[in-house]
Amino acid sequence: MDVVLEKLSFLEGPRWRSGRVWVSDFYTHRVLSAAEDGSDLRVEAAVPAQPSGTGVLPDGRMLIVSMRDHKILRREDDGTLVTHADLSGLARGVLNDMAVDPQGRCWVGCFGFDLMGGAPLATAPLIRVDPDGSAEVVANDLHFPNGAVCDGHTLVVAESFGDRMSAFTVQPDGSLSARRDWARFGDPPTSTDLAEVLPTLSVVPDGIAEPDAEGAIWVADADHHRAVRVREGGEILDEVAVPEGQTYAVALGGADGRTLFLAVAPSFLEHERAHTRDAVLLSTRVEVPLR
Repeated sequence: MDVVLEKLSFLEGPRWRSGRVWVSDFYTHRVLSAAEDGSDLRVEAAVPAQPSGTGVLPDGRMLIVSMRDHKILRREDDGTLVTHADLSGLARGVLNDMAVDPQGRCWVGCFGFDLMGGAPLATAPLIRVDPDGSAEVVANDLHFPNGAVCDGHTLVVAESFGDRMSAFTVQPDGSLSARRDWARFGDPPTSTDLAEVLPTLSVVPDGIAEPDAEGAIWVADADHHRAVRVREGGEILDEVAVPEGQTYAVALGGADGRTLFLAVAPSFLEHERAHTRDAVLLSTRVEVPLR
């Protein structure tokens, strides 16, 4: 493992684009980018309501999840931030990660309940935001929809507390159909007590990478000190152990597409992370490159 970035609060949503790795740092309220080795660190955006997932529109402008005010922000060419969409009437709990597809549609998850406040587990909706900023709920009853990828035809979303990754077929009008298990690691929870549920989960899929050249997806397993490479159907093909800390998000990229970036922190709890600076972005080399 190489240390790419260090002394940060809690990292989420790493992405590889334009020859740089981009990542959100929750509690410093910044979106950062750096060269593959961590040099040339830049602050790309300041998001007071806490940034999470990011993505890029077909014209190159960046979209950023602003978690606490339920907005999708758009970074204009001059660096200013404007509201792309307001999801206040659709989201349950704070917004989470997202994917942006080649058509410029966003697929956005939310917590569904007050995770940091210790509320009972509850399912959450998945929201589609169209390029003009209009939005609607396109799926319900997901167990903490988190990392997502979408090629415009198939959407795959990690359900962190559901022990699975779900897939949907994307219809031409943006509606979703044919919901199915892309990878089922175990049975969805029956309890609403997170302390009871977590020990029963085989995989806690958090952030996920774009598919590699063989169609497999690297997945951050947020409760088992690792990232796993998963084939459709649920077979785990490879594993990267992270003994110190938990892995909350991953991205596949680098100059040759064989660098796996891992967002790592000691825990996810806000009261432990907000005022500490021990989160890191690590990298390691993998055999199968980005598609």
